[in-house]
Amino acid sequence: MQKEDLHGYVPAIATPFNDKGEIMEDAFVDLFEFLLSRGATCVCIAGDNGESWALSAEERGRLVRLAKDTARGRVPVMMGISAPTIDASLAYVRAAEENGADVLLSMPQTYVLKASEAELMARFDKVSAATKLPLVLYNSPRRMGFSLTIDQTETLLDHHNVIGIKESQRDFFYHSHLLRRLGHRMSVMTGPCHYILPAFALGAKGFIATGPEFTDLKPSDMATVGTAAPDDTYRHAHHQLTVLYELLMGIGTWPSAFKAALNLIGQPAGVPRDPVHPLGDADIDRIKRTFDELGISYR
Repeated sequence: MQKEDLHGYVPAIATPFNDKGEIMEDAFVDLFEFLLSRGATCVCIAGDNGESWALSAEERGRLVRLAKDTARGRVPVMMGISAPTIDASLAYVRAAEENGADVLLSMPQTYVLKASEAELMARFDKVSAATKLPLVLYNSPRRMGFSLTIDQTETLLDHHNVIGIKESQRDFFYHSHLLRRLGHRMSVMTGPCHYILPAFALGAKGFIATGPEFTDLKPSDMATVGTAAPDDTYRHAHHQLTVLYELLMGIGTWPSAFKAALNLIGQPAGVPRDPVHPLGDADIDRIKRTFDELGISYR
């Protein structure tokens, strides 16, 4: 997979669990097909939406194999390998390779909440030495406890098989500088969904974001709308994405609100796995009210 292949709508799929914490494989296939119907160009397994922290290496590999079997060559499959320790990350790399993943998504070491320059570079040196698969960096300051600098991103791009980055900084100044400096060398994929349309205008190649599952505008059409002069379609989509981001990020523990919202539109997301609890009725009613305000149909 090359950087030119990383573009458009790359959803991080939810992992459907039943009340016993078991993966519902039939539901996973249904979700996968739903995402393809919305125009996905690649699907990410074991991202934050997929509750990566609750998935073993074996489960990740099984989901990748299921995704590959379902995709039948229609889209490539990405798998998350982020972990606190290098041993865990390398176990995920092996599971990805053994089951046919096309590309890896990786934050720096997670949960340590800090990394020196040497520690940061050593982590990616070890990952790169263990695989020939391309890497998509993942910069999520809320989950990492720090942010990659643009200088660090450029260093990683210079020395590793990096084809893109999922950029989840909530600071649009950062997005602007990143796109101007490195947007021609890598696929910058927007994370916060309310930045999707503005980022396309500045050169983003796509998005790995939550929210486009529910919008009136199909995710596959967002690049065209985002690079054109803003019109009513742009403004309506941007408003929906903004309100959805505020809603889903503001209720419960992630991804309980996302799963509840998917279930409401008839997609079998199941429930979160321990330690995350499903949303209560009051929070689900809040999602329904917001969907009503946005004109989003639900069951």
